[in-house]
Amino acid sequence: MVANFASKRLGKELQKIQSSLPPGITLVSAENFEEWLLDIQVLDQNPLYQDQTYRLRFRFGSSYPIEPPEVTFVKKGDRSIPMHPHIYSNGIICLDLLGQQGWSPVQNVESVCMSIQSMLTGNNKNERPPGDEEFVRSNKQRPRDIDFYYHDNAV
Repeated sequence: MVANFASKRLGKELQKIQSSLPPGITLVSAENFEEWLLDIQVLDQNPLYQDQTYRLRFRFGSSYPIEPPEVTFVKKGDRSIPMHPHIYSNGIICLDLLGQQGWSPVQNVESVCMSIQSMLTGNNKNERPPGDEEFVRSNKQRPRDIDFYYHDNAV
């Protein structure tokens, strides 16, 4: 259940999204303030993602925007999960801004989509994260609760 503050914020975001979104981002569904679906495309000439559309699921908790939404890629119909060293085959995205440590309430649905577009644009490796199969088989945590180790956190 989304709290009143979260509902107000999501209402404002939805109004803005419905009037304009950056190229390559399309709102598919926002029937409530608990789950939204958006499609994204990579607009550059990256051969890994050319002519592909990927679906993102945003799930909002009662503490949004203080806490990040849960954002995952979903496989449906002809939509696949993009191959990327930071995207698991079950759609979980390893991106610091989606975690408790990297999230800021100034972020929003649009900026998250743009960050993911940028992450895909800059990729040149057609591979999954190390340990993908084991992670997908054994993980029981919600994506936003996973404490990923980011290589730039190394000392």
